[in-house]
Amino acid sequence: MTTVFRWGIISTGKIAAVFVKDLRIDPKTRNVDDVVHKVAAVGSRSLETAQQFIQSIAEGDPSIKAYGSYEEVYADKDVDGIYIGTPHTYHYINALDAIRAKKHVLCEKPVTSNAAELRALLAAAKQSGVFFMEAMWTRFQPLPQAVIKILETGELGNPVVVHADLSGDFNIQNIPKTHRIIDPALGGGALLDLGPYPLVWAIMALYENPRNELAAPSISASMLKTELTGVDANTSFTLTFPKISAQAILSCSINIHPTSPGVTIRCEKGTIRVAVPIYCSKSFQVEYFGEQGKVVRKEEKMFDYIGHGMHFEADEVVRCVRDGKAESALWGHDKSLLEMSLFDEVRKQGGYSLPPGVEKVV
Repeated sequence: MTTVFRWGIISTGKIAAVFVKDLRIDPKTRNVDDVVHKVAAVGSRSLETAQQFIQSIAEGDPSIKAYGSYEEVYADKDVDGIYIGTPHTYHYINALDAIRAKKHVLCEKPVTSNAAELRALLAAAKQSGVFFMEAMWTRFQPLPQAVIKILETGELGNPVVVHADLSGDFNIQNIPKTHRIIDPALGGGALLDLGPYPLVWAIMALYENPRNELAAPSISASMLKTELTGVDANTSFTLTFPKISAQAILSCSINIHPTSPGVTIRCEKGTIRVAVPIYCSKSFQVEYFGEQGKVVRKEEKMFDYIGHGMHFEADEVVRCVRDGKAESALWGHDKSLLEMSLFDEVRKQGGYSLPPGVEKVV
């Protein structure tokens, strides 16, 4: 049977536009026949903006309701679940309002400003009996799942070191200080905006490794902050997983262009190199070692699908809701809690505190 899921969209920014476009792609193009997505409502801070969004992003679909407030979306009885695409310092309030309205929630990454906010949201979701997931879309795409399968075969031996970086040149010297990437009030900086992407690769390759037994890593971190607003322009952090004798060396920057490959997973008997962009890569290479680490075989894996790649996480939400699950098995609450706890520690070690009042739960 096919499950039709009706989405309410919170925010009309760029990431919400990408998500809505992916929702409107025929699921059969990705060999999905058990799920159908319906954009039922769009909420913005003005009715006109919501209407313009529907016109430009959803081809003026008359079946989509436009609302000039988020509250109207939460209250709409024709909405099954909420997608939250606002800046991350608003995620806690927006998600809490949706949960209290007893709507299922898919909330963009980073899911909150800190771990305390996330714990409060999870408690609220449990009380309301709704599904809740961070929108870590990379985890649900075909390429990362293929990488995980290769690691699970053991053909490359145990993973030893993961290098992952996501950088982007945001031209920070010439943008308004109210821009989300450098505004402390919006949780600006490299870590919270870009950091989830290198981290998800470390979680997939090392934290999820069965030998690790879901043991949390130790962490060492460093930050360079821009004098413009005090947010981190460059952040690096190393995660050490003692149970499997492995490390992840992760970095993110807002003032340089990305490097390729974006992810390198170095194993005892080979190496996996993931092409950029690491959040929705379409190709990776595998090198197999012979004696003394000589490369004896190379393979390249290519992936193609219609859309940007956000529809895979949306499919997961619908299936979980359909099956009565409170969280996803692939990206459960434990992984989001690990992410936010690690980011809290990185900011602590880097001496970066958000302005008073930005964090709603501390």
